[in-house]
Amino acid sequence: MSNSRKVLVALLILCTYQEANPVFASEKLIPLDIGRVKVGGEIGRRIDITINNNALVLDADKDFLLPFQQKSREGGYIGLGKFIDCLVRFSAYSHDKKVLDLKKHVVAETIKTQEQDGYIGIFVPERRMWHLWDIHEMGYLVLGLTTDYRYFKERPSLEAAKKLADYIIMRWSDDPERPTEDWISTYVATTGLEESMLALYEQTQDKRYLDFCIDYRKLPDWDTPIIEGRWGNLEGHAYYHLCHCLAQLRLHGIQPESCLLSQSQMTFDFMVRQDGLLAPGLVGYQECWHTNQQGFFKLGETCATAYLIRWLDAMLRIQGESIYGDIMERSIYNGLFAAQSPDGRRLRYYSPFEGPRIYFDGDTYCCPCNFRRIIAELPGMIYYRQNGGLTINLYTTSSTEMNLQERLSLEVRQVTDYPNSGNVVIDLKPSRPARFPLHLRIPRWCDEAKITINDEAIEMTTPGGDFFTITREWKDGDQVTLHMPMTFRLVKGRQSQVGRVAVMRGPMLFCLNPKRQENFDPEIMRLMWLDPASLKLSGPDDSIRPGGMTCQAMFWPPTNYNAAGKATLKLTLTEYPDPDCQATYFLVPNPKDDALIDDELVEFGM
Repeated sequence: MSNSRKVLVALLILCTYQEANPVFASEKLIPLDIGRVKVGGEIGRRIDITINNNALVLDADKDFLLPFQQKSREGGYIGLGKFIDCLVRFSAYSHDKKVLDLKKHVVAETIKTQEQDGYIGIFVPERRMWHLWDIHEMGYLVLGLTTDYRYFKERPSLEAAKKLADYIIMRWSDDPERPTEDWISTYVATTGLEESMLALYEQTQDKRYLDFCIDYRKLPDWDTPIIEGRWGNLEGHAYYHLCHCLAQLRLHGIQPESCLLSQSQMTFDFMVRQDGLLAPGLVGYQECWHTNQQGFFKLGETCATAYLIRWLDAMLRIQGESIYGDIMERSIYNGLFAAQSPDGRRLRYYSPFEGPRIYFDGDTYCCPCNFRRIIAELPGMIYYRQNGGLTINLYTTSSTEMNLQERLSLEVRQVTDYPNSGNVVIDLKPSRPARFPLHLRIPRWCDEAKITINDEAIEMTTPGGDFFTITREWKDGDQVTLHMPMTFRLVKGRQSQVGRVAVMRGPMLFCLNPKRQENFDPEIMRLMWLDPASLKLSGPDDSIRPGGMTCQAMFWPPTNYNAAGKATLKLTLTEYPDPDCQATYFLVPNPKDDALIDDELVEFGM
């Protein structure tokens, strides 16, 4: 395709695309629309490979649409609504005609399957509504179709979403006390339903959808405590819990009430003060809350990771505190990216930090679809409007243009090799000289950041752990340079990891892949001793990402009982998304060594 034709295609797509972020008075930070942000770096690469090597190569007709055309199943789950949601966002972000055409095809074929009463699903008539996971499927279809209207103003999508939502409300009102299954909480079985109805209300202002969440689902009254372990009716399910917290925050945006923040505040406290957050930015074991810090087998469900990031973004927008961005960053670069193969094609249900990892054996179902959704949302988590100025939350090569104030637009460009280094160059181009604040998130892992403006004409330093604000008159050509020194740090393990340490540098967690070592016996991984003074950057590793980092570390073998003399076992640690990572915490000779530090995310106190 010629350059002129590419420009024409992009313009045609932009003509159908609408800026779509709802603005709530309760939010301190207002995210930029994903269609206004272009992302490079590792975040941009993950977006691109998820579009091109995953979404565009799936068999959408066979795997996603056919079950809805046949309507012959008595159970199961596909995730078609989540798939539509990601396709809409990928279309809005990329302005790629292939993505747009796929989105239009999937949406059109989905609407064709809608029955006269409004039902869209895969179940035979006698199994509809009250059997797993029919409401869950329908709820996300309402969300996906509503998202299509939100971004592209597709009226057929909105009408189909309303008709399906009305079907759910009608069936629910006929028997409001009926449980979906006798072995699982109705909340768990209907995960995503309130989020979907609120999204539909935002686009239609039809109070029936808002009232359903308040009167039937009792969303303001939901106050399930954190329940650890997989037992009973799965009330400890982390994905459902975070999704419900998010729904309360969405309702808070519509009608602010302090009670709608209490569950989220309790959940945050559990993660940062009660060992609910794991080193890679993951939560949960076997899909449910846990605090023992074990890292093997079914650790860190991808659905929970996706909703953790989405919920943290909502908390950041409401409360404006940098800790939420710090955890988002940890989770994205480690736990989230570990759920995807380096080439983008395969996805995981879990991403443990001990023992082998496996890929999920299909393209449908909840985790693959929720992974695509959150990847499609990442462009909206980099830049935010705040107090008539700009906030930068995530550091990655990127660019955007926004309306900042009345009669004031701003072009911004980040250039950085983050997370390889903490060096970030930010170019600002306001449409006219204007005074406004620039807020930069300085992560807690950074002891002291240096900020210079226009080749060190102005130089400032600040410790990590907050947003650093520069308020001045900005003009076209101003350049801000942010330098955040990165050194290796040994983070103390907690609970089952006491006496061990995790190796981190900046936001990155490092791990041991036994396949990358020469003449190495993997049986000794949990018995060898790490020399804390031995860590240093070694050669680049392009197998996980372009320019990926490796760490050289020296260990004493377990036969050296006292870790005496010089450590002789030289091993290479790789980044946490390494598909064959099998060990993340390591023994050290002296667990009280002053070189070992607490996790900066857990040290945080209100």
